[in-house]
Amino acid sequence: MNVLSSQQKTQVITALVEGNSIRSTERITGVHRDTIMRLLLRVGEGCAQLLDERMRGLRCRLIQCDEIWSFVYVKQKHLNGHHDHATMGDQYVFVALDPETKLVPSFLVGKRTPASAYYFMTDLQGRLANRVQLTTDGFRPYLRAVEDAFGADIDYAMLIKIYGSPRNAEERYSPDEIVETVPVSVSGNPRPWAICTSHVERQNLTIRMQLRRFTRLTNAFSKKLENMKAAMALHFAHYNFVRIHRTLRATPAMAAQLTDHLWDMGELLAATGAAN
Repeated sequence: MNVLSSQQKTQVITALVEGNSIRSTERITGVHRDTIMRLLLRVGEGCAQLLDERMRGLRCRLIQCDEIWSFVYVKQKHLNGHHDHATMGDQYVFVALDPETKLVPSFLVGKRTPASAYYFMTDLQGRLANRVQLTTDGFRPYLRAVEDAFGADIDYAMLIKIYGSPRNAEERYSPDEIVETVPVSVSGNPRPWAICTSHVERQNLTIRMQLRRFTRLTNAFSKKLENMKAAMALHFAHYNFVRIHRTLRATPAMAAQLTDHLWDMGELLAATGAAN
């Protein structure tokens, strides 16, 4: 990795954030896959630190939260006694989104457990500068996690989805039909028109399109949990600071007034300490 030029590093990282796998990036750039992975881990660590430092004192009004599923090494049903159950099998990315600026202020990679929900909400609360209206799905551990993290200083609602009959075997890759959504006010005074998770669910599609390891029904998946965490940090740093959102005609970081200009990939690599 140390022998790569700045131009090569930019080419590699650009290929990764545009949805290419490690091996396709190797074919495109001519850089060995082991070097690509080491660069990803280094840049991902820098992006995580960048996001931790910059996503502070945010004046969001609305926040939507959701989780996106993936897996590490093997799917959950194939785990056995030889595997590390904590770092392998099903893993979820908890995502918080401001639907007005499209900013992602917080995310967490981990199991879909009460502990993950608690750490996710605690991290989110520490990044906000004012009271917000929060909407989550019906994952019950959020109830305790939001109360522990925010106390009474939040307007919180859940959007409960009611699904129809399960799909038959021929349609097993299609999600079950949602027949009804039920908004439930939990605490504070959430405004009914803002009880919504559509924007963060659309963000999940962006993740699956931009990260090859999240594409369903392929052999592109994370072999180690640290690889997934690095890829997610890179994705959200690129999404917040570099990628222009079509409806905003600016990056989410610009819309949230975290920066006054559009970053390019070179500036992102410099900010993570990986440009040299």
